[in-house]
Amino acid sequence: MSTATDSVDLVGDDVVGNLVRAALLAALMGAFAFVSFPNPLNPAVPVTAQVLGVFLAGIYLGPAWGGFAMALYVLAGVLGAPVFSGASAGLGQLFGPTGGYLLSYPFAAALIGALIHGTDGLADPESVSLPRLVAAMAAGTVVIYGFGIPVYWYYLDTNLVAAVVGAGLAFVPAELVKMAAAVGIVRSEEVQAT
Repeated sequence: MSTATDSVDLVGDDVVGNLVRAALLAALMGAFAFVSFPNPLNPAVPVTAQVLGVFLAGIYLGPAWGGFAMALYVLAGVLGAPVFSGASAGLGQLFGPTGGYLLSYPFAAALIGALIHGTDGLADPESVSLPRLVAAMAAGTVVIYGFGIPVYWYYLDTNLVAAVVGAGLAFVPAELVKMAAAVGIVRSEEVQAT
């Protein structure tokens, strides 16, 4: 008696493809942590390109896999890969002034993905209207600040207004540049396709 196994897939091609894309975006997120410069409005917290990675994860992978990619990134950093800002790593990074930002990334990517793709599967990012794209990234930024500002406030023992200004408003210009970069990336694919 022989058993044919050539028609049995242990893991579907879609799952493998999504895992690979999630791992690539998690790695890209680690690289974005190295794109860093001091924020003139708040030198204590650097500006990095990480939020661009969150935007791209939600835009290209959707809510489930985008959130998974960012969770994979955070897990890699917690386990010791030097993928956080300043080549830092370890569980201790989650228990410091910037830990709230790190914890927010999976949730923000999932929200961005849900707002862009809806509930009917993944939409082609190039077909998403500019207002919807920007609104999704703005909502994701609100989630990032919603996690980041209270943790920053707690650890630096400052007043609430100083925390909102130093950990939120000081970064709005940089977030706008990242949004423009994400739109440029999405729209450049549209131009290349034509």
